[in-house]
This record gives sequence, structure tokens and C-alpha cells, in this order.
Amino acid sequence: MMSKQTTAARHDWRAQEMLLLQQVIQNLGKDDGAHHTALKIMLQLMSELFGLNQGRIVLQHTDDENASIIYSYGMSPEQVARGFYAPNEGITGAVLANSYMIVADDISEDPLFLARTVQRHELPDEKTMFIALPIAAHNRTFGVLACHRARFSPRALHDDISLLRILATLVGQLLFIHENNEARTQVLQTQNQKLKQTLQSHSRRYGIVGSSAPLLKAVSELERVAHSNANVLLLGERGTGKEMFARTLHTASRRVGQPFIKVSCTGMAEETLSREIFGIDETPGLLEQADGGTLFFDEIAGLTPGQQVRLLRVLQENAVTRIGSRKAVNLNVRIITATEHDLAEQVEAGRFDSDLYYRLFVVPIYLPSLRERRSDIPELVAYFLHQINRDNRRNVNLTAEAVAQLQHYSWPGNIYQLEQFLRQLVAEAEGNLVDEHQVWNLLSTQSDPINSTTFPKPEPVRKADKPKGFTIQGNQARPYLQADSHSLEKIEETLAYCRGNKTQAAQMLGLSTRQLYYRLEKLKKEKAQAEKQ
Repeated sequence: MMSKQTTAARHDWRAQEMLLLQQVIQNLGKDDGAHHTALKIMLQLMSELFGLNQGRIVLQHTDDENASIIYSYGMSPEQVARGFYAPNEGITGAVLANSYMIVADDISEDPLFLARTVQRHELPDEKTMFIALPIAAHNRTFGVLACHRARFSPRALHDDISLLRILATLVGQLLFIHENNEARTQVLQTQNQKLKQTLQSHSRRYGIVGSSAPLLKAVSELERVAHSNANVLLLGERGTGKEMFARTLHTASRRVGQPFIKVSCTGMAEETLSREIFGIDETPGLLEQADGGTLFFDEIAGLTPGQQVRLLRVLQENAVTRIGSRKAVNLNVRIITATEHDLAEQVEAGRFDSDLYYRLFVVPIYLPSLRERRSDIPELVAYFLHQINRDNRRNVNLTAEAVAQLQHYSWPGNIYQLEQFLRQLVAEAEGNLVDEHQVWNLLSTQSDPINSTTFPKPEPVRKADKPKGFTIQGNQARPYLQADSHSLEKIEETLAYCRGNKTQAAQMLGLSTRQLYYRLEKLKKEKAQAEKQ
């Protein structure tokens, strides 16, 4: 029979085991699912609670059959660095290759023990055991859990082995789950990247400038409905590019060779607008002129109730009856509408026909404001500056700090306001380089008041200040800077703006293309070396 003292001791060991497992479980998921913290704590408590010293987790490489120590406790960096094993090399390699446990009773005498990480002269005077177990899950071996143990430990060997089996099983399951999650994440990231690249290439093909998520979402919706005949309603603030999107929808559709006609629903007398849209007597209106193609109603909320009823009848019958005539003319025309108003509120207020609303609201596409796509501003600035410089035979550029000022502004007039602002800025620029102070001064004259917290005034210029940042180039070159004048973060940020175009990025950074390649490769090597240390 087991004595009371032995029973109490076993209870103490069980409490320690529960403590170890509790600490490991509490720290799971603290590293975005990688479990680094939990595994390090596990190895630490194996040593401190049970005397299972120099614990290490050896994991197989993803690109070959070899393995290295990834996690350890009580080992120096030099010892860990030596922990590299091929299959069947030493005890660790044998466990890795054959997926079974090996217990070396006395490693000072065991020929299979390599003494590679902890060399024999570093071992304690007392006899030391080495226990190595496979880390496996779902018929796959991921690595090895191993540790040193005093041969004459006060704790029973079979208890230590039972605990290590539990921990090895736990680690195997964690690694299996993490690997699967990483694989799924990688697939999703690859799919998202491919989708983003596809949408970016499409946006470039259509002449849409920008790569922000809200813009690419609108481009994706545009692609989805381009080849259908469904009526499309473009929603968004004034100046967000609704006419450009309407033309893009037409260009991307099967009607591309047919007419695209725009009609403005505001700023015209009711009778005149009705004649223009529906025609009168022997004169065809815009609906008939757009037959086979696309008719774009800009600011559809501007139609009067009578015009709304007449347009609804056209959509219901696919035919139009001219004013003053009883003969209906069949139509094959796609209707695209746009508004900055909330049509649902207009319907509730009785200002817009509900049946017409549901006819138009077949495929709504929301165009983001410039405030929602601030990351596109540098690219838009580069695009507009190129056009403006070319049209005016100028070579005006903006510093990066000036572009940052533009990104802080609210832009109530959106892209249209940005383009007009840049035209004014170029017209008033005395030199070829515009800084953040000049941008702020001109923006402060805009009708929209500046909020000092969201649009801070730049610090005064000091004579000793050196030029900062990169510049958004026009169509001329400027003197190049030193190759070491930019950090890796700045270069990668600029490459992102340029969608990976190194020639354009070099121009924006004030470097030659050769300097950019040299600087980028040098910084990447330095970063890789620093991460290895």
C-alpha cells in the first residue's frame, strides 16, 4: 500500500501538473494563434516545477526534412544555434524520423547522444537522462519535444513521461491547428491579392485612378454588372466621379460601340428638359438618340413629378411617346442614373415617385468620397499634376509634406475640388517646388473652414531646415538625391503608391532608377541580417 507521505507527495505533483497546464492554456492565442508565449511558458515550468531542464521544441523545416530548435529554456543562444538535426541524426533525429519516444538513461555514456547543443563537459556531475518524444498529430510528425532529467529525481520517471506525453500531444495539436489556419489565411491572402491586382489592372484600363479598398469595391461592382442590361444607380457625393463611372460602365458593356448620352436633370426649365429627353412632334429626344446605347441621367432627383411619371412609363413599356404625339417608338436603351441625394428619403417625403425609385434601384453602386479614400490622394495628385503641367507647360512638383497636408483636408467637393485646387496651385506657384506651407495657405482660403485639429498648420520654415521627403513629379526631372537618403519604409511606401513601378517610384523619391535598386536591395539585406540576430 502507498504510504500517506507518498500519497501527499503525489497530490503535490498533480497540483504542479495542473498549474503547468493551466498556465499554458491561459496563454494560448496571445500571439495571433502562433502560441509562442504558451510554448515558452511550458518549457520554463517544465524546468522550474519538475526539473525537466534544457527543454526544447525541435521543429521540422518547411522546405526540407531537417529540423532545428525553435523554442527552448535554459539554453544559451550559441547552444540553440547548434541545434540542427537531419533525420536519424542522434537521438533527436531518430525520434524525428521514426516518430517514437527515446529515453537515454545516462547521456554521458550513451553513444547515440550527440552532445551537440549541451556538450558533455557542460553536464552536471550527477547522472543525467535525456527524454525525447515525437510531436505529432493526424499521422504527421512536426518535431520533437526533448529535455534533460536528473536520473535520481525525487519524482517518479513514469510520471514525468506521462506529463511529457500529454504536453507533446498538446503541442502537436496546436501546431496542426496553427498550420491549417496559416494555410487558409495564405490562400485567402493570395486570392485577395489576385483580386486586388485584377481590380487595379481593370481600374487602370478604365482610367480610374486609385487602389484604396472603397474604390476597388466600387470597381468590382461595376465589373459585375457591366455586361448586363440592368439599370444602375450611382450614389455618392458631388464630385466623386459619377459621370466617369457611368462612361466606364458603358465602355465595359456590350453597348460600347453605341451612343453614350448624358442628360443633366437640373438647371433647365421643365418644358425644355422634357422636350430634350422625350422629343416633341417629329423631333426625337435623347432617349431615341441613345437607342442601342446608354442614357445617363445626372442628378435624377432633379426631375419633376410629371417627368418622373413619363420616364417610368418608358421603363415599363420599353418605348417612348414624344410630346404632342400618340405614336410609341420602341427602345433598346440602358438607363444609368446618378444622384447625391437620398432617394429613399425623397420617396418618403413625396418628392420622388416610388415606382420609379424601385425601377432605378436595381443595382446601386456607392462611390466613396475622397475622405474615405485618402490613401489615393498621392496617386491622384501625381495624375492631375502631370496633366496640368503638360497643359500649362509647367513643371510644378509637391513635396511629400505638401501631399500629406492634402490628405488631412476634408475635400467636400471631392475629386473635382482636388483637381481645381491643383490647377489654382500650379497657376499661383512662383517656383517649381510647392511645400506644405504654400498648400496650407491656399487651402485656408477655401470655402470649407479648416479644423485646426484635423488640419494642423505646418511649423514655420527655418533657414537651417533641409528639404524633406520625396516629391510628386510632373513631366520633368529634377536633381537626384543621395542613394542613402531614404529609409526602407519610405521606399516601400512610395512603391505602394506607384503600384510597384520602380521607375516612377525613383522619380518620386528623387533617385535614379539605379540608385533605387541599389538602396532597396541593401536595406532588405540589412533588415534580413538584423532579424537573424
